[in-house]
Amino acid sequence: MSQKISREMLGSRLGFLLLSAGCAVGLGNVWRFPYIVGQGGGAIFVAIYLLFLLAVLPVMVMEFAVGRASRRNLGAALKVLEPEGTHWHKLGWISLVGSYVLLMFYTTVTGWMIGYCWYSLSGTLAGKTAAEAGNFFQMTLQEPWTQVAGMSCAVLLGFVVCFIGVRRGVERIVKFMMLGLLLLLVVLVVRAVTLPGALEGIRFYLFPDLANLSRLGFWNVCNIAMNQAFFTLSIGMGSMAVLGSYQEKTRSLTGESLWVMSLDTFVAIMAGLIIFPACFAFGVRPESGPGLVFATLPNIFNAMDGGRFWGTLFFVFMSFAALSTIIAVFENIVSYCADVYGMPRRRATIINALILWILSLPCALGFSLLSGIEPLGKGSSILDLEDFIVSNHVLPLGSLMFLLFCCHRWGWGWNNFMAEADMGNGMKFPRWLRPYLAYVLPCIILVIFLLGYWEKFFK
Repeated sequence: MSQKISREMLGSRLGFLLLSAGCAVGLGNVWRFPYIVGQGGGAIFVAIYLLFLLAVLPVMVMEFAVGRASRRNLGAALKVLEPEGTHWHKLGWISLVGSYVLLMFYTTVTGWMIGYCWYSLSGTLAGKTAAEAGNFFQMTLQEPWTQVAGMSCAVLLGFVVCFIGVRRGVERIVKFMMLGLLLLLVVLVVRAVTLPGALEGIRFYLFPDLANLSRLGFWNVCNIAMNQAFFTLSIGMGSMAVLGSYQEKTRSLTGESLWVMSLDTFVAIMAGLIIFPACFAFGVRPESGPGLVFATLPNIFNAMDGGRFWGTLFFVFMSFAALSTIIAVFENIVSYCADVYGMPRRRATIINALILWILSLPCALGFSLLSGIEPLGKGSSILDLEDFIVSNHVLPLGSLMFLLFCCHRWGWGWNNFMAEADMGNGMKFPRWLRPYLAYVLPCIILVIFLLGYWEKFFK
């Protein structure tokens, strides 16, 4: 059962789609996806990843439905929609904790993007070889004040936008960021695929190699692909639910979710078409890890006419992509405090910005003053731990919660979910998927979740 609740609405359908895509599109696509593909063996990983995207897309529909039906953040939505006498609302904390852990490392990586805007504009990166660019990135990681300054800028910018409001701040600014990013990606792909030696990178990226699958192990690749699907769609921790709570009921949710997934996948695939041709053109190992984008992209720009301009513009819009996610997830935190604790919006924004800044310090210092902390074994960092918590725990287990809540009568129930998902014009949700969503997908999530632990800690 739902209730009519006064709530600020987004100004347009385009605003909803771009804001939802902005939450999904971000560093998961342009920073994380390329190096995960490199480590996962290239095209065979991409194929498995695309299958998992389709497999988990219904969870996004469920998140939107829970948010729109309740007009609340996940922290309060479960209480509004749960059957009398049940205790689903006690799981609402997943939204707050998951959002915080994600932003604790996301703000640091966004700070890298912001810093690279300046390095590119000032010409610091001009003329560097792939090796020199990689060494420069490692050097910046070891400068604590540089890392804290970049992280602080990311927190401050997210705070300012959310402080302004949902429609005037969050929606308006993220729309501009997303449209600019999409246009620029097309230009950069054209340049990257015309570099000498780019064909080998395209072959690695788009042509499956079963030897890679055998070398890495099928279940290990599936675990990485599933976690990346959850990470890039930002499903499982309530961020999409709060965006659904700001949406009008004029459009059905299945079609809207497909649009969001398509935009997200477009950016991820385009990012790979920038990174991998450049890797092979400049002799950078495609599995070289989180710094891949910082070691590779400067070489693309050095090879372009007006490279400093294009490099600066790219990192500006990369920062926009990252900030769009920070803004959407930070909005989830602010909304949680407003809905659950009754806190005024602006007070919630200020308090949580201060808390977030403090909690982000360990990751920002994790490559310098706190580099001795290796929580997942030798060579790991605080960032790796926080990423592992979000990708391997919060997102898949949160998605499992949505599946159980929407598919079974002891939760919100299938009929209530279907009524909300199909409300409005557009594509209707396939009813025949119920057995798969109620029984098969939860088992897949649990099995691959457990196998991920086995691969990481026991194999």
